[in-house]
Amino acid sequence: MPDPVQPPADGAPLPEGADVDSETERLRTATQTVAAGLKARAAVATGDAAAVLKATALMAGDRTLLKSATKLVASGTSAESAIWEAADAVATQLTALGGYMAERATDVLDVRARIVAELRGVPAPGIPDSEEPFVLCAVDLAPADTATLDPAKVLALVTSDGGPQSHTAIIARSLGLPAIVAATGTTALADGDLVFVDGITGTVTRDPGPAEEEIAASYANRAALPDFDGAGALADGRSVPLLANVGSGTDAVAAAEAGAEGVGLLRTEFCFLGRDKEPTHEEQVEAYRAVFDAFPGRKVVVRTLDAGADKPLPFLTDDTEPNPALGVRGYRTDGATPGVLARQLAAIAEAAENSRADVWTMAPMISTPAEAERFAGLCAAAGLRTPGVMVEVPSAAVLAGQILQRVDFASIGTNDLTQYTMAADRQLGALAELNDPWQPAVLHLIKATADGGRAAGGATSEGSATTGAKPVGVCGEAAADPALAVVLVGLGVATLSMNRRALPAVAAILRTVDLAEAQRLAGLALAAPSAAEAKELVRAELLELERFGL
Repeated sequence: MPDPVQPPADGAPLPEGADVDSETERLRTATQTVAAGLKARAAVATGDAAAVLKATALMAGDRTLLKSATKLVASGTSAESAIWEAADAVATQLTALGGYMAERATDVLDVRARIVAELRGVPAPGIPDSEEPFVLCAVDLAPADTATLDPAKVLALVTSDGGPQSHTAIIARSLGLPAIVAATGTTALADGDLVFVDGITGTVTRDPGPAEEEIAASYANRAALPDFDGAGALADGRSVPLLANVGSGTDAVAAAEAGAEGVGLLRTEFCFLGRDKEPTHEEQVEAYRAVFDAFPGRKVVVRTLDAGADKPLPFLTDDTEPNPALGVRGYRTDGATPGVLARQLAAIAEAAENSRADVWTMAPMISTPAEAERFAGLCAAAGLRTPGVMVEVPSAAVLAGQILQRVDFASIGTNDLTQYTMAADRQLGALAELNDPWQPAVLHLIKATADGGRAAGGATSEGSATTGAKPVGVCGEAAADPALAVVLVGLGVATLSMNRRALPAVAAILRTVDLAEAQRLAGLALAAPSAAEAKELVRAELLELERFGL
C-alpha cells in the first residue's frame, strides 16, 4: 500500500487569502464529495461490500464530525488541520470504548485521510495501480478499499493488523481472495519481493524455495471442482441443503444462478445502513421482495435487523455504550426503541404474501427462552408462520432445547458464537488464535444446539411449519470451510449457508463422506485440545481436500 496521507501541521492557520466562510465551504464541499464518491462505489458493490461502503459514506458526512471541524475553522484553523483534529478526537473516543467501536476508529481515520486528500487536490489513499497482478501487503485495509479490490489484479491480501472476522477479512473472502490477517513479519516485505502466500495454512514466505514450488505445482495440477448441481448431499445420499448468505436482491439472483438451494441468511441491514432515518414500509417491502422472487418455492431465512455494535444506526442505537458488543444490539434494540422490529416484520410479511418463496424469520442476539417466545408472538401477530432464532450467545446454545420449544428453528452464527464463547473480540488480530470456529468449546456448543433441536422435536409452536426434530443450521463463516462443514454435519447441523463462492467446494467434500464418517470426524474435533489440532486431525482424514487444492 502507498504511504498514508501526511498530517497537516497542528493548528495550521487559514490559507493566505481565505476567510472563515470560504474555508468552511471548502471543508463542506470536500466532505460531500468524499461521501458521494463512497456512495457511488457502494452502488456498484454488493452484499457485505455495499453495506460497509454505505456505512463509511455515512461517516464521511457525519454531522457531528463536520460540526466539530467547522468550529475549529471558525477559530482560525485551516480546513485540513480542523478535520484532522476533529476526526482524531472521534477516533480516540471510539478506541477507548473498545470492542466493535474501536474497530470503527479505523473507518474514521480512513475518512479523514480521504477528506484531506480531497482538500489538497491529491489522489485519495487506496489500492496501488499496477498492470502486473500482485499480492497486496498492508498494515490494515479500510473496508472501503477492500470492497473495491479487483481479484484479477490483487492475487492475495496480507495485513499485519485486523482479525479473522474483521470487515477486511470477510469482504476479501467474499471476493474469493486468499486473505491472511494478523500476519507477522510483514514490515520486512518490500515492493518487488517474490512471495508465496498460502491461504490454507495462513503463511507468507519470502523468496520461496523448492518446498513452496512443490506445493504450488501440486495446486496448479489440482482436480477441477465439479459445478454445484443444486443438491447438497453426503455419500450415503442423505440430504444436506446448501444455502446462500445474501444482502440484497442482486446477491440473491447471483446465488440462485450459482445453484444455492435457498437463502440461509438474508442480512436485512442493507436496507437500513447509511441512513439517518428508518426506511419506509414500501422501501422495505420492495427490497425484501427482490430477494424472495429470486427463490420461488425455496426457503428464504430472513434475519431481522442486526443493528448495534459494529453496525450503529443513528435512529436506533446508542453510540455511547461502554461495551457495544455486549450491549443493546439485534433483538435487544426492540426494548430500547419499540416499534422498529414490528414495522420490519410487517414489511417482511407483506413481501412474503406476494411471493412464492417459503419465508422463515429469525431474530439475532436471542439469549433466553422468554425472548424466543416473545419473538414468536411478534411473528404470529405479523402473519409470519415460521419463527426462529439466531444462536450467537452461549446461553442460547446451552438452553437450545427450551428455546426451540418456543420457535421452529435455529441458525447458528459462528462468528459471534466464537467471540462470545472465547471472550475474544472478533476484530482483534492479537486474539486470532482464540477467535477460530474450530475451537472445541465452540464445537461443543454447536452440538448442544443441535441436540436441543432433537429434544424439542416433539414440541411445536403455534402455527409451526416444522415437524419432528427442530432444524438447526449454520449461517456463519464456518459453513464455508469444506472440512469444518463435514464436522458440522457430524454434530447434527441440518443445513449450511455460506457465500455462494463456497458452494462447489463444500458440496464436493460432503459427497466424500457418509453420516457415520462425519460423526466420527466430529468426535475427533470435539476431543481435540485446541483448534489447531482439531483442524489438523480432521483435514488429515479428508484426502480429497488435497486433490481439489482445498
